[in-house]
Amino acid sequence: MSGAGGIHPEMALLVEGKRAMNAAATPEERARAFARYAEMTQRPRPPDMRVEDLFFPGPAGGRVPVRHYRPRRAASPAPCILYFHGGGFMLGDLDSSDTVAWGVADSVGAHLVSVDYRLAPRHPFPAAPEDAFAVLCHVADHAAELGIDADRIGTWGDSAGGNLATVTCLMSRDRGGPPVRAQVLVAAALSDRLDSESCRVHAQSPGLNTEAVDYFWGQYLGERRPSREPYATPLAAEDLSGLPPALVHVAEVDPLADDGRRYAERLRAAGVETTLRVAERMIHGFLRAREIGPDSAAEFDIGCAFMRERLGT
Repeated sequence: MSGAGGIHPEMALLVEGKRAMNAAATPEERARAFARYAEMTQRPRPPDMRVEDLFFPGPAGGRVPVRHYRPRRAASPAPCILYFHGGGFMLGDLDSSDTVAWGVADSVGAHLVSVDYRLAPRHPFPAAPEDAFAVLCHVADHAAELGIDADRIGTWGDSAGGNLATVTCLMSRDRGGPPVRAQVLVAAALSDRLDSESCRVHAQSPGLNTEAVDYFWGQYLGERRPSREPYATPLAAEDLSGLPPALVHVAEVDPLADDGRRYAERLRAAGVETTLRVAERMIHGFLRAREIGPDSAAEFDIGCAFMRERLGT
């Protein structure tokens, strides 16, 4: 299935962009290739959407850059989605997933706060999840001035961001933080063990290969591998009860596919209302193709519909 003949034709542009990333020899080359890859699917925002770049308080007196999207049609106060971009915990920023972020805000009819968390290897674990949790607390504590309904907050993330979307829920549960109403995990990285069938079958997937997954985890966790820390690798958590309803959305042709399948199974066993969706014949990063074709657009709307229902828009 990971051969070119088994991949959905709407993935062709993503395959082209990922080819340069997979060939990158240094972190700097990888970062430049990722930026070019992101630009290939960027689209302009709706002209009536208010977008503001801000800094929210972070851990230990630091600051976390965020981008606050406010669709014109959003209610006041509005539900809010905290969005975490992908990039293997090493790559990406507020610009790299701008089109996905504003697309979610526009489709759901909710505010969205995109989080520019600190990146490895300069800032290894636990910098990223601590930034994520700090933003959740700030949004909830200052909801009124931000125009947000503190009782209707969800999390959404892609790849490494999918990890942070659910880790933020775990941290909030454990630390008595703000309640989260729903979580969407898209092609999420949830275990650093790389022992799944999908890691073997899709080891050379053009969207993401297993060698790259191993590299990213190494940069993020260093000597902590193999991880037993739930805030690093949620599949290591002993207790997943008490988490918000989840949509676990996986790409079929992806080394990480079984991470999502196993996590969905674990969530259900813990009593968490969980929906598992498989994007058939699609590769890692498939949401970026939402304006390329109808099947990709339909996959994009799966998560948006889930959030519309859970956040009451």
